[in-house]
Amino acid sequence: MKAVSGRELARILERKGWRVLRISGSHHLYGQGKERIALPVHGNTTLKKGLQRDLMRQAGLSEKDLEA
Repeated sequence: MKAVSGRELARILERKGWRVLRISGSHHLYGQGKERIALPVHGNTTLKKGLQRDLMRQAGLSEKDLEA
């Protein structure tokens, strides 16, 4: 799996229809319908593998979505 930063994953989420509900410090809360995802955005620091995998699962993203 390609490692991405929180900032890159935020862009991918926005392309897939998720929208920013609020920002509290370095955590961005995204929503789509009743689903909510808290995404840590710490500059260009890559997300840990397990966290990235879990966020992608919650958002319904696949590895192909990271390539685009």
